[in-house]
Amino acid sequence: MQERYTRTAILLHWLIAAAVLAQIAFGWYLEIIPLGAPPRAAIINFHKSTGLVIGLLIVFRLAWRLTHTPPPLPESMPAWERSAARVNHVLLYACMLIMPIAGYTASNFSKYGVKLFNAVLLPPWGVDDRDIYALFNGLHVGTSYVFVTLIAIHTLAAAKHMVFPRHGILRRMLPL
Repeated sequence: MQERYTRTAILLHWLIAAAVLAQIAFGWYLEIIPLGAPPRAAIINFHKSTGLVIGLLIVFRLAWRLTHTPPPLPESMPAWERSAARVNHVLLYACMLIMPIAGYTASNFSKYGVKLFNAVLLPPWGVDDRDIYALFNGLHVGTSYVFVTLIAIHTLAAAKHMVFPRHGILRRMLPL
């Protein structure tokens, strides 16, 4: 029975974790840039572009996860902890999919669309509809708060397993 995640799974975990946390912080920063500020459009398009790249990485990670069985959780862990870990992981993956899809969809219901890395215009495939935009943008932003909460729970659980390492759970994902 395998005890550790594969090197690819470990690399994807840490790469996407860093990228997602940076992207969420970047997105929250965008909220304080005044409307009409000259660099705002370029900065927003950079956020959209990096979000699309991260979204593709997430799809690759999900495909990897579905085709490579992770190591089982130790039987020595209480059943409630194993269940909580599974639920948290499913919800983390749901957020990782919902955020880029909702953000990209919102962009396509505005007149701006996406200008990929401020170089290539991806014209919007939807109509300029503020209500539809608001729905998907609200889902995008709202999911970021749920996502951060789930990440905090995940991080606290990992810290708990670092302090109380009797199950060896944390070392399975560390790049050793």
